Amino acid sequence: MAWILITLALLLLAYLLRAWSKKKLERRLPPGPKSIPVLGHLHLIGKNPHQDMQKLAEKHGPIMYLRFGFVRNIIVSSPQAAKQFLKIHDINFASRPPHEASKYISYDQRNLSFGAYGPYSRNMRKLCTLELLSSVKINTFKAMRKEEIRLLVDNIENAAREHVSVDLSTMVASMTSDASCRMIFGKKYEDNEIDERGFKVVIQEVMQLAAIQNLGNFFPYLSLLDLQGLTKRMKAVAKVFDKFLEKILDEHAIPKDPGQTKDFVDTMLDIMKSGGAEFEFDRTHIKAVLLDMLLAAVDTAATTVDWTMSELLKNPQIMKKVQNELAEVVGIDKMVDESDLASLEYLDMVTKEVFRLHPVAPLLLPRQSIEDCKIDGFFIPKKSTVMVNVYAICRDPKVWTDAEKFRPERFVGSNIDVQGRDFELIPFGSGRRGCPGMQLGIIMVRLIVAQLVHCFDWTLPDGMKPSELDMTEEFGLVVTRANHLKAIPSCRLHLN
Repeated sequence: MAWILITLALLLLAYLLRAWSKKKLERRLPPGPKSIPVLGHLHLIGKNPHQDMQKLAEKHGPIMYLRFGFVRNIIVSSPQAAKQFLKIHDINFASRPPHEASKYISYDQRNLSFGAYGPYSRNMRKLCTLELLSSVKINTFKAMRKEEIRLLVDNIENAAREHVSVDLSTMVASMTSDASCRMIFGKKYEDNEIDERGFKVVIQEVMQLAAIQNLGNFFPYLSLLDLQGLTKRMKAVAKVFDKFLEKILDEHAIPKDPGQTKDFVDTMLDIMKSGGAEFEFDRTHIKAVLLDMLLAAVDTAATTVDWTMSELLKNPQIMKKVQNELAEVVGIDKMVDESDLASLEYLDMVTKEVFRLHPVAPLLLPRQSIEDCKIDGFFIPKKSTVMVNVYAICRDPKVWTDAEKFRPERFVGSNIDVQGRDFELIPFGSGRRGCPGMQLGIIMVRLIVAQLVHCFDWTLPDGMKPSELDMTEEFGLVVTRANHLKAIPSCRLHLN
Protein backbone atom coordinates (compact mmCIF):
# COMPACT_ATOMS: atom_id res chain seq x y z
CA MET A 1 0.00 0.00 0.00
CA ALA A 2 2.82 2.37 0.91
CA TRP A 3 4.52 1.96 -2.46
CA ILE A 4 1.23 2.79 -4.22
CA LEU A 5 0.95 6.03 -2.24
CA ILE A 6 4.59 6.85 -2.98
CA THR A 7 4.07 6.16 -6.68
CA LEU A 8 0.94 8.33 -6.76
CA ALA A 9 2.76 11.09 -4.92
CA LEU A 10 5.65 10.95 -7.40
CA LEU A 11 3.25 10.99 -10.35
CA LEU A 12 1.42 13.97 -8.86
CA LEU A 13 4.71 15.77 -8.26
CA ALA A 14 5.84 15.07 -11.83
CA TYR A 15 2.51 16.36 -13.14
CA LEU A 16 2.75 19.53 -11.08
CA LEU A 17 6.37 20.11 -12.14
CA ARG A 18 5.43 19.61 -15.78
CA ALA A 19 2.45 21.95 -15.46
CA TRP A 20 4.62 24.54 -13.71
CA SER A 21 7.35 24.24 -16.37
CA LYS A 22 4.76 24.52 -19.15
CA LYS A 23 3.19 27.55 -17.53
CA LYS A 24 6.62 29.12 -17.08
CA LEU A 25 7.48 28.40 -20.72
CA GLU A 26 4.17 29.87 -21.86
CA ARG A 27 4.89 32.99 -19.83
CA ARG A 28 8.46 33.44 -21.04
CA LEU A 29 9.07 37.17 -21.31
CA PRO A 30 11.25 38.53 -24.12
CA PRO A 31 14.98 38.69 -23.33
CA GLY A 32 16.59 41.79 -21.90
CA PRO A 33 19.54 43.03 -19.86
CA LYS A 34 19.83 42.46 -16.13
CA SER A 35 17.78 44.85 -14.06
CA ILE A 36 18.44 46.44 -10.70
CA PRO A 37 15.98 46.70 -7.79
CA VAL A 38 13.30 49.41 -7.96
CA LEU A 39 14.65 51.20 -11.07
CA GLY A 40 14.63 48.13 -13.29
CA HIS A 41 16.44 49.19 -16.46
CA LEU A 42 16.04 52.97 -16.16
CA HIS A 43 19.75 53.38 -15.45
CA LEU A 44 20.53 52.07 -18.96
CA ILE A 45 18.60 54.84 -20.74
CA GLY A 46 20.21 58.26 -21.26
CA LYS A 47 19.26 61.48 -23.02
CA ASN A 48 18.76 59.72 -26.37
CA PRO A 49 16.55 56.71 -25.55
CA HIS A 50 16.10 55.67 -29.19
CA GLN A 51 19.87 55.26 -29.59
CA ASP A 52 20.32 53.51 -26.23
CA MET A 53 17.51 51.07 -27.03
CA GLN A 54 19.01 50.42 -30.46
CA LYS A 55 22.32 49.36 -28.87
CA LEU A 56 20.56 47.16 -26.31
CA ALA A 57 18.46 45.50 -29.02
CA GLU A 58 21.60 44.62 -30.98
CA LYS A 59 22.56 42.44 -28.02
CA HIS A 60 19.19 41.19 -26.77
CA GLY A 61 17.10 40.92 -29.91
CA PRO A 62 14.32 42.68 -31.87
CA ILE A 63 11.68 41.96 -29.20
CA MET A 64 13.21 43.04 -25.91
CA TYR A 65 11.93 43.42 -22.36
CA LEU A 66 12.83 46.44 -20.23
CA ARG A 67 11.30 47.43 -16.91
CA PHE A 68 11.11 51.10 -15.99
CA GLY A 69 10.08 51.27 -12.34
CA PHE A 70 6.68 49.54 -12.15
CA VAL A 71 6.14 49.64 -15.93
CA ARG A 72 6.81 46.64 -18.20
CA ASN A 73 8.10 47.70 -21.61
CA ILE A 74 8.41 45.71 -24.81
CA ILE A 75 10.87 47.28 -27.26
CA VAL A 76 10.35 46.38 -30.93
CA SER A 77 13.34 46.87 -33.24
CA SER A 78 12.86 44.96 -36.52
CA PRO A 79 10.40 45.12 -39.44
CA GLN A 80 9.22 41.55 -38.79
CA ALA A 81 8.56 42.25 -35.10
CA ALA A 82 6.86 45.58 -35.90
CA LYS A 83 4.50 43.79 -38.27
CA GLN A 84 3.50 41.41 -35.48
CA PHE A 85 2.57 44.24 -33.12
CA LEU A 86 1.19 46.80 -35.58
CA LYS A 87 -0.62 44.56 -38.05
CA ILE A 88 -1.15 40.94 -37.05
CA HIS A 89 -1.97 41.76 -33.40
CA ASP A 90 -2.83 45.41 -34.03
CA ILE A 91 -6.14 45.50 -32.16
CA ASN A 92 -4.55 44.14 -28.97
CA PHE A 93 -1.97 46.94 -29.03
CA ALA A 94 -4.27 49.76 -30.09
CA SER A 95 -4.53 51.45 -26.68
CA ARG A 96 -2.21 53.91 -24.95
CA PRO A 97 -0.57 53.73 -21.51
CA PRO A 98 -1.13 56.41 -18.84
CA HIS A 99 0.99 59.45 -19.64
CA GLU A 100 1.71 62.29 -17.22
CA ALA A 101 2.33 65.03 -19.83
CA SER A 102 -0.85 64.22 -21.74
CA LYS A 103 -2.76 64.03 -18.45
CA TYR A 104 -1.93 67.66 -17.64
CA ILE A 105 -1.53 69.24 -21.07
CA SER A 106 -4.14 67.32 -23.10
CA TYR A 107 -7.03 67.34 -20.68
CA ASP A 108 -6.50 63.95 -19.04
CA GLN A 109 -5.59 62.18 -22.30
CA ARG A 110 -8.73 63.24 -24.15
CA ASN A 111 -6.68 63.85 -27.28
CA LEU A 112 -6.30 61.53 -30.25
CA SER A 113 -2.60 60.85 -29.82
CA PHE A 114 -2.62 59.53 -26.23
CA GLY A 115 -6.29 58.68 -25.73
CA ALA A 116 -7.20 55.12 -24.74
CA TYR A 117 -8.58 52.95 -27.54
CA GLY A 118 -12.35 52.78 -27.63
CA PRO A 119 -15.50 54.31 -29.16
CA TYR A 120 -14.35 57.87 -28.41
CA SER A 121 -10.93 57.54 -30.07
CA ARG A 122 -12.38 55.72 -33.10
CA ASN A 123 -15.19 58.19 -33.69
CA MET A 124 -13.06 61.27 -33.06
CA ARG A 125 -10.44 59.99 -35.50
CA LYS A 126 -13.16 59.54 -38.14
CA LEU A 127 -14.44 63.06 -37.50
CA CYS A 128 -10.98 64.66 -37.76
CA THR A 129 -10.16 62.71 -40.90
CA LEU A 130 -13.46 63.65 -42.58
CA GLU A 131 -13.44 67.33 -41.61
CA LEU A 132 -9.74 68.17 -41.86
CA LEU A 133 -7.49 65.38 -43.13
CA SER A 134 -9.36 63.73 -46.02
CA SER A 135 -8.09 64.18 -49.59
CA VAL A 136 -11.08 66.42 -50.37
CA LYS A 137 -10.41 68.70 -47.39
CA ILE A 138 -6.67 68.81 -48.04
CA ASN A 139 -7.36 69.96 -51.61
CA THR A 140 -9.61 72.78 -50.41
CA PHE A 141 -6.57 74.28 -48.62
CA LYS A 142 -4.39 74.19 -51.73
CA ALA A 143 -4.67 77.93 -52.46
CA MET A 144 -3.90 78.76 -48.84
CA ARG A 145 -0.73 76.63 -48.87
CA LYS A 146 0.35 78.44 -52.04
CA GLU A 147 -0.13 81.83 -50.35
CA GLU A 148 1.83 80.90 -47.24
CA ILE A 149 4.72 79.38 -49.19
CA ARG A 150 4.84 82.46 -51.44
CA LEU A 151 5.20 84.63 -48.31
CA LEU A 152 8.05 82.40 -47.13
CA VAL A 153 9.78 82.68 -50.52
CA ASP A 154 9.33 86.47 -50.54
CA ASN A 155 10.95 86.78 -47.10
CA ILE A 156 13.90 84.63 -48.16
CA GLU A 157 14.18 86.57 -51.43
CA ASN A 158 14.65 89.81 -49.45
CA ALA A 159 17.51 88.20 -47.54
CA ALA A 160 19.00 86.86 -50.77
CA ARG A 161 19.18 90.38 -52.24
CA GLU A 162 21.21 91.47 -49.22
CA HIS A 163 23.20 88.21 -49.28
CA VAL A 164 22.65 87.59 -45.58
CA SER A 165 22.12 84.36 -43.67
CA VAL A 166 18.59 83.28 -42.77
CA ASP A 167 17.41 81.10 -39.89
CA LEU A 168 15.65 78.41 -41.91
CA SER A 169 14.47 76.57 -38.80
CA THR A 170 12.62 79.63 -37.51
CA MET A 171 11.24 80.73 -40.88
CA VAL A 172 9.86 77.31 -41.83
CA ALA A 173 8.38 76.79 -38.34
CA SER A 174 6.64 80.17 -38.60
CA MET A 175 5.26 79.29 -42.03
CA THR A 176 3.94 75.89 -40.94
CA SER A 177 2.33 77.37 -37.80
CA ASP A 178 0.59 80.03 -39.91
CA ALA A 179 -0.64 77.43 -42.39
CA SER A 180 -1.76 75.09 -39.61
CA CYS A 181 -3.67 77.83 -37.80
CA ARG A 182 -5.47 78.76 -41.00
CA MET A 183 -6.42 75.13 -41.68
CA ILE A 184 -7.51 74.32 -38.13
CA PHE A 185 -8.70 77.63 -36.66
CA GLY A 186 -9.64 79.56 -39.80
CA LYS A 187 -7.11 82.37 -39.33
CA LYS A 188 -3.50 83.16 -38.48
CA TYR A 189 -2.33 84.22 -35.04
CA GLU A 190 0.69 86.26 -34.07
CA ASP A 191 3.38 84.51 -32.02
CA ASN A 192 2.68 86.66 -28.97
CA GLU A 193 -1.00 85.69 -29.02
CA ILE A 194 -0.10 82.31 -27.55
CA ASP A 195 2.82 83.42 -25.38
CA GLU A 196 5.68 85.91 -25.54
CA ARG A 197 7.97 82.98 -26.43
CA GLY A 198 6.02 82.20 -29.61
CA PHE A 199 4.44 79.07 -31.08
CA LYS A 200 7.60 77.14 -31.90
CA VAL A 201 9.21 77.48 -28.47
CA VAL A 202 6.03 76.55 -26.58
CA ILE A 203 5.32 73.61 -28.88
CA GLN A 204 8.89 72.33 -28.54
CA GLU A 205 8.55 72.48 -24.75
CA VAL A 206 5.43 70.31 -24.99
CA MET A 207 7.24 67.81 -27.20
CA GLN A 208 10.14 67.61 -24.74
CA LEU A 209 7.87 67.29 -21.70
CA ALA A 210 5.97 64.50 -23.46
CA ALA A 211 9.15 62.51 -24.15
CA ILE A 212 11.28 63.18 -21.08
CA GLN A 213 11.82 60.36 -18.57
CA ASN A 214 9.20 61.44 -16.07
CA LEU A 215 9.39 59.41 -12.85
CA GLY A 216 5.65 59.91 -12.47
CA ASN A 217 5.13 57.66 -15.51
CA PHE A 218 7.12 54.84 -13.91
CA PHE A 219 6.30 55.36 -10.22
CA PRO A 220 2.74 56.73 -10.15
CA TYR A 221 2.81 57.71 -6.48
CA LEU A 222 5.90 59.88 -7.02
CA SER A 223 4.03 62.17 -9.40
CA LEU A 224 2.40 63.85 -6.40
CA LEU A 225 5.84 64.85 -5.07
CA ASP A 226 7.01 66.33 -8.42
CA LEU A 227 10.64 65.56 -7.61
CA GLN A 228 11.80 66.65 -11.10
CA GLY A 229 9.70 69.81 -11.22
CA LEU A 230 8.01 68.51 -14.38
CA THR A 231 4.43 68.72 -13.10
CA LYS A 232 4.90 72.42 -12.40
CA ARG A 233 6.18 72.97 -15.96
CA MET A 234 3.38 70.88 -17.47
CA LYS A 235 0.71 72.81 -15.58
CA ALA A 236 2.25 76.10 -16.71
CA VAL A 237 2.32 75.18 -20.41
CA ALA A 238 -1.17 73.66 -20.12
CA LYS A 239 -2.41 77.02 -18.81
CA VAL A 240 -0.84 78.81 -21.79
CA PHE A 241 -2.55 76.54 -24.30
CA ASP A 242 -5.88 76.50 -22.48
CA LYS A 243 -6.04 80.31 -22.49
CA PHE A 244 -5.23 80.36 -26.21
CA LEU A 245 -7.79 77.65 -27.06
CA GLU A 246 -10.50 79.33 -24.97
CA LYS A 247 -9.88 82.50 -26.95
CA ILE A 248 -10.34 80.57 -30.21
CA LEU A 249 -13.59 78.96 -29.04
CA ASP A 250 -14.93 82.32 -27.84
CA GLU A 251 -14.14 83.86 -31.24
CA HIS A 252 -15.99 81.05 -33.00
CA ALA A 253 -19.00 81.45 -30.71
CA ILE A 254 -19.75 84.74 -32.48
CA PRO A 255 -22.28 84.05 -35.31
CA LYS A 256 -20.74 84.08 -38.78
CA ASP A 257 -22.04 86.21 -41.62
CA PRO A 258 -24.32 84.40 -44.09
CA GLY A 259 -22.30 82.58 -46.73
CA GLN A 260 -19.08 82.69 -44.68
CA THR A 261 -17.27 79.34 -44.84
CA LYS A 262 -17.28 77.24 -41.69
CA ASP A 263 -13.94 75.92 -40.47
CA PHE A 264 -12.96 72.88 -38.40
CA VAL A 265 -13.67 74.61 -35.08
CA ASP A 266 -17.14 75.67 -36.26
CA THR A 267 -17.92 72.09 -37.25
CA MET A 268 -16.87 70.71 -33.86
CA LEU A 269 -18.85 73.35 -31.98
CA ASP A 270 -21.93 72.58 -34.10
CA ILE A 271 -21.64 68.88 -33.25
CA MET A 272 -21.28 69.68 -29.55
CA LYS A 273 -24.32 72.02 -29.55
CA SER A 274 -26.47 69.57 -31.50
CA GLY A 275 -25.84 66.77 -29.01
CA GLY A 276 -25.71 64.41 -31.98
CA ALA A 277 -22.32 62.90 -31.22
CA GLU A 278 -22.30 59.18 -30.50
CA PHE A 279 -19.74 59.73 -27.73
CA GLU A 280 -19.04 62.14 -24.88
CA PHE A 281 -18.19 65.44 -26.52
CA ASP A 282 -17.87 68.76 -24.71
CA ARG A 283 -15.74 71.89 -24.78
CA THR A 284 -12.84 70.09 -23.10
CA HIS A 285 -12.79 67.38 -25.77
CA ILE A 286 -12.76 70.04 -28.50
CA LYS A 287 -9.77 71.81 -26.92
CA ALA A 288 -7.90 68.51 -26.53
CA VAL A 289 -8.33 67.61 -30.19
CA LEU A 290 -7.55 71.13 -31.45
CA LEU A 291 -4.31 71.10 -29.47
CA ASP A 292 -3.49 67.67 -30.87
CA MET A 293 -4.01 68.84 -34.43
CA LEU A 294 -1.89 71.97 -33.87
CA LEU A 295 1.04 70.15 -32.25
CA ALA A 296 1.08 67.44 -34.92
CA ALA A 297 0.79 69.83 -37.85
CA VAL A 298 3.34 72.43 -36.80
CA ASP A 299 6.27 70.54 -35.35
CA THR A 300 6.43 67.39 -37.47
CA ALA A 301 6.40 69.11 -40.88
CA ALA A 302 8.80 71.88 -39.85
CA THR A 303 11.24 69.42 -38.28
CA THR A 304 11.26 67.16 -41.34
CA VAL A 305 11.90 70.14 -43.65
CA ASP A 306 14.72 71.15 -41.29
CA TRP A 307 16.40 67.75 -41.55
CA THR A 308 15.85 67.60 -45.32
CA MET A 309 17.52 70.94 -45.93
CA SER A 310 20.30 69.93 -43.53
CA GLU A 311 21.02 66.75 -45.50
CA LEU A 312 20.89 68.63 -48.82
CA LEU A 313 23.32 71.26 -47.54
CA LYS A 314 25.58 68.51 -46.24
CA ASN A 315 25.35 66.69 -49.60
CA PRO A 316 25.48 69.44 -52.29
CA GLN A 317 25.68 66.90 -55.13
CA ILE A 318 22.28 65.55 -54.08
CA MET A 319 20.90 69.09 -53.81
CA LYS A 320 22.04 69.66 -57.40
CA LYS A 321 20.23 66.53 -58.59
CA VAL A 322 17.01 67.77 -56.98
CA GLN A 323 17.45 71.18 -58.63
CA ASN A 324 18.10 69.59 -62.01
CA GLU A 325 14.90 67.55 -61.74
CA LEU A 326 12.94 70.64 -60.74
CA ALA A 327 14.35 72.62 -63.66
CA GLU A 328 13.37 69.83 -66.05
CA VAL A 329 9.87 69.22 -64.65
CA VAL A 330 8.87 72.74 -63.59
CA GLY A 331 11.12 75.05 -65.60
CA ILE A 332 13.33 77.85 -64.32
CA ASP A 333 10.85 80.69 -64.84
CA LYS A 334 8.19 79.79 -62.29
CA MET A 335 7.66 78.43 -58.80
CA VAL A 336 6.72 74.82 -58.08
CA ASP A 337 3.00 74.08 -58.24
CA GLU A 338 1.48 71.40 -56.02
CA SER A 339 0.46 69.51 -59.16
CA ASP A 340 4.17 69.14 -60.04
CA LEU A 341 4.91 67.00 -57.00
CA ALA A 342 3.65 63.76 -58.59
CA SER A 343 6.33 64.07 -61.30
CA LEU A 344 9.26 64.73 -58.97
CA GLU A 345 10.55 61.19 -58.51
CA TYR A 346 14.00 62.06 -57.19
CA LEU A 347 12.56 64.51 -54.66
CA ASP A 348 10.28 61.69 -53.50
CA MET A 349 13.34 59.47 -52.96
CA VAL A 350 15.08 62.26 -51.03
CA THR A 351 12.04 62.65 -48.80
CA LYS A 352 11.88 58.91 -48.13
CA GLU A 353 15.56 58.88 -47.24
CA VAL A 354 15.04 61.74 -44.77
CA PHE A 355 12.13 59.87 -43.17
CA ARG A 356 14.45 56.86 -42.90
CA LEU A 357 17.45 58.61 -41.34
CA HIS A 358 15.45 61.19 -39.37
CA PRO A 359 12.04 59.65 -38.59
CA VAL A 360 9.57 62.22 -37.27
CA ALA A 361 9.20 60.28 -34.01
CA PRO A 362 12.09 57.81 -33.59
CA LEU A 363 10.08 55.97 -30.96
CA LEU A 364 6.49 55.73 -32.18
CA LEU A 365 3.96 56.88 -29.61
CA PRO A 366 3.79 54.06 -27.05
CA ARG A 367 1.02 51.49 -27.24
CA GLN A 368 -0.43 49.38 -24.45
CA SER A 369 -1.49 45.75 -24.65
CA ILE A 370 -5.18 45.25 -23.90
CA GLU A 371 -4.90 41.51 -23.11
CA ASP A 372 -2.17 38.93 -22.49
CA CYS A 373 -0.80 37.47 -25.73
CA LYS A 374 2.11 35.53 -27.22
CA ILE A 375 4.30 36.85 -30.04
CA ASP A 376 7.16 34.84 -31.53
CA GLY A 377 7.00 32.54 -28.50
CA PHE A 378 7.29 35.40 -25.99
CA PHE A 379 4.64 36.22 -23.40
CA ILE A 380 3.43 39.83 -23.58
CA PRO A 381 1.50 40.64 -20.38
CA LYS A 382 -1.65 42.73 -20.30
CA LYS A 383 -1.03 46.48 -19.86
CA SER A 384 2.57 46.27 -21.08
CA THR A 385 3.88 49.39 -22.81
CA VAL A 386 5.07 48.69 -26.36
CA MET A 387 7.60 51.00 -28.02
CA VAL A 388 8.46 50.56 -31.68
CA ASN A 389 11.96 51.91 -32.33
CA VAL A 390 11.73 53.07 -35.94
CA TYR A 391 15.14 54.67 -35.56
CA ALA A 392 16.66 51.21 -34.98
CA ILE A 393 14.63 49.65 -37.80
CA CYS A 394 15.63 52.35 -40.27
CA ARG A 395 19.35 52.07 -39.42
CA ASP A 396 19.52 48.30 -39.25
CA PRO A 397 22.39 47.08 -41.51
CA LYS A 398 20.49 43.80 -41.98
CA VAL A 399 17.68 45.77 -43.61
CA TRP A 400 19.51 48.67 -45.27
CA THR A 401 22.84 48.74 -47.13
CA ASP A 402 25.10 51.58 -45.89
CA ALA A 403 22.41 52.25 -43.30
CA GLU A 404 24.12 55.32 -41.79
CA LYS A 405 24.63 57.08 -45.14
CA PHE A 406 22.24 59.53 -46.80
CA ARG A 407 21.68 57.84 -50.15
CA PRO A 408 18.32 58.56 -51.88
CA GLU A 409 19.29 56.33 -54.83
CA ARG A 410 18.63 53.29 -52.63
CA PHE A 411 14.94 53.74 -53.55
CA VAL A 412 15.48 53.50 -57.31
CA GLY A 413 13.26 50.65 -58.51
CA SER A 414 11.98 50.10 -54.97
CA ASN A 415 8.29 49.88 -54.10
CA ILE A 416 8.88 50.75 -50.43
CA ASP A 417 6.82 53.72 -49.31
CA VAL A 418 5.99 55.43 -46.00
CA GLN A 419 2.27 54.65 -45.95
CA GLY A 420 2.54 52.02 -43.19
CA ARG A 421 2.46 48.90 -45.37
CA ASP A 422 6.23 48.39 -45.56
CA PHE A 423 7.52 47.85 -42.05
CA GLU A 424 11.09 48.67 -43.03
CA LEU A 425 9.96 52.32 -43.25
CA ILE A 426 7.12 53.37 -40.95
CA PRO A 427 7.84 56.96 -39.82
CA PHE A 428 4.08 57.59 -39.44
CA GLY A 429 3.36 54.30 -37.72
CA SER A 430 0.88 51.75 -38.99
CA GLY A 431 -2.48 50.22 -38.21
CA ARG A 432 -5.26 51.65 -36.06
CA ARG A 433 -3.02 54.18 -34.34
CA GLY A 434 -1.05 55.28 -37.39
CA CYS A 435 -0.83 59.05 -37.98
CA PRO A 436 -4.08 60.28 -39.60
CA GLY A 437 -2.33 63.41 -40.88
CA MET A 438 0.27 61.51 -42.92
CA GLN A 439 -1.01 62.61 -46.35
CA LEU A 440 -1.07 66.30 -45.41
CA GLY A 441 2.34 66.05 -43.76
CA ILE A 442 3.98 64.53 -46.83
CA ILE A 443 2.48 67.18 -49.11
CA MET A 444 3.68 70.01 -46.86
CA VAL A 445 7.23 68.65 -46.56
CA ARG A 446 7.69 67.96 -50.27
CA LEU A 447 6.14 71.26 -51.34
CA ILE A 448 8.20 73.42 -48.97
CA VAL A 449 11.47 71.63 -49.78
CA ALA A 450 10.78 71.76 -53.52
CA GLN A 451 10.15 75.50 -53.32
CA LEU A 452 13.22 76.25 -51.20
CA VAL A 453 15.54 74.27 -53.46
CA HIS A 454 13.98 75.45 -56.74
CA CYS A 455 13.83 79.15 -55.93
CA PHE A 456 17.24 79.43 -54.26
CA ASP A 457 20.81 78.21 -54.21
CA TRP A 458 22.14 77.73 -50.69
CA THR A 459 25.53 78.02 -49.03
CA LEU A 460 26.56 77.66 -45.40
CA PRO A 461 27.57 80.83 -43.50
CA ASP A 462 31.04 81.88 -42.36
CA GLY A 463 32.79 79.71 -44.93
CA MET A 464 31.56 76.52 -43.29
CA LYS A 465 32.16 73.37 -45.33
CA PRO A 466 29.27 70.91 -45.87
CA SER A 467 31.13 68.27 -43.87
CA GLU A 468 31.29 70.66 -40.89
CA LEU A 469 27.52 71.12 -40.58
CA ASP A 470 26.42 70.14 -37.07
CA MET A 471 23.76 67.39 -37.20
CA THR A 472 23.34 66.93 -33.42
CA GLU A 473 19.87 65.81 -32.35
CA GLU A 474 17.74 67.03 -29.47
CA PHE A 475 15.44 64.30 -28.20
CA GLY A 476 11.73 64.87 -27.77
CA LEU A 477 8.47 63.37 -28.96
CA VAL A 478 9.79 64.76 -32.25
CA VAL A 479 13.60 64.76 -32.54
CA THR A 480 14.73 68.18 -33.75
CA ARG A 481 18.08 69.71 -34.61
CA ALA A 482 19.91 70.74 -31.45
CA ASN A 483 20.87 74.02 -33.18
CA HIS A 484 18.90 76.03 -35.71
CA LEU A 485 19.81 75.60 -39.37
CA LYS A 486 21.19 78.79 -40.89
CA ALA A 487 22.19 79.28 -44.52
CA ILE A 488 22.74 82.00 -47.12
CA PRO A 489 20.26 82.02 -50.06
CA SER A 490 20.80 83.35 -53.57
CA CYS A 491 17.99 83.60 -56.10
CA ARG A 492 17.75 81.05 -58.91
CA LEU A 493 14.48 82.30 -60.41
CA HIS A 494 13.33 85.74 -61.47
CA LEU A 495 9.77 86.00 -60.20
CA ASN A 496 7.37 88.85 -60.72
